Amino acid sequence: MSLLNVYSLQRRLKRKLPYVLIVLFLIFGYFGGFFSDLVSSAERDPFAELSSSTLKKILNLERENQRLRSALKRFNIAEDEYLDSTLSVIYVITPTYTRPQQKAELTRLKNIFLHIPSLHWIVVEDAEEKSILVSQFLKLSGLPYTHLNQPTPEEWKLQKTDPNWRKPRGVLQRNLGIHWLRRKFTAGNIRKGVVYFADDDNTYSIELFNEMRDTKTVSVWPVGLVGGVMVERPQISLVDYQSRYEVSGWLTGWRPDRPFATDMAGFAVNLNLLVKNPDAEFSLKSKRGFMESDFLEKITTLSELEPKADLCTKVYVWHTQTLKPDLKDEERLRKAGRSTDVGIEV
Repeated sequence: MSLLNVYSLQRRLKRKLPYVLIVLFLIFGYFGGFFSDLVSSAERDPFAELSSSTLKKILNLERENQRLRSALKRFNIAEDEYLDSTLSVIYVITPTYTRPQQKAELTRLKNIFLHIPSLHWIVVEDAEEKSILVSQFLKLSGLPYTHLNQPTPEEWKLQKTDPNWRKPRGVLQRNLGIHWLRRKFTAGNIRKGVVYFADDDNTYSIELFNEMRDTKTVSVWPVGLVGGVMVERPQISLVDYQSRYEVSGWLTGWRPDRPFATDMAGFAVNLNLLVKNPDAEFSLKSKRGFMESDFLEKITTLSELEPKADLCTKVYVWHTQTLKPDLKDEERLRKAGRSTDVGIEV
């Protein structure tokens, strides 16, 4: 079932437009094609003084509102479900870095996150300064977000010819996201929430976020197309007569003997648990393939894990990794002073 963030949409509309009456029209849809009539008939337009850019924003918001309402109707979901401010917030931490496909990757994530109620996106650039591209992208995303930056030291960066596994990636960026959460939520100021580490080159299903929202400690699930196998997943065992199941091990192609043989995309952490364990962060010194395991060992045990996704029998996330684009012709044109992306953001 698709969960759409109508509540967050309402807040965004109110924040962006000072015209409360217009916002109410947009949210509740009482007037259908009213806005198109307003634009075409200026003499009857009570908002004739609005600029063309403001009217364009209104029309775009109306289209988005209708799309979201149609999706709710299609999945037979009551709109009241998304007016519940008591939902646990999902804090998604995404490391990112400048490359030709960066905006495309972030756009794919944004289009999924817009369907998730009560989601806050923490995007951390691996850079000395925040880029204009990511800043503008987040500003226009329609999502609640926090934009941070943390450069990786040169000695820890992958070189062009290095395979992805040669050095850990996104370590300092994920840790900065964790530190931001700890500053925001002190021991006496913690709300219901869950933290998920979503790399920008993976593929995520909406159902995944439904699964993780009620995480009490650490929840786990399968990850597709990772580690040289079709799927890496926790193995589940029945532990008592009350039909209680626990994670008993791991089905992976590489080092299933790791204490927590899971991919970064394969778990979520309760916000309170993360905040209350100040030593819980990722390490640049972890052995290859042990970064996730070393992190989880600091906050949980195997028996405390919460198996999700129908007892880990369904795949809702895939380690797809976008193919690096072949830009040899772009390089040729650039040397000739004819770059194709001059004046246009790709």
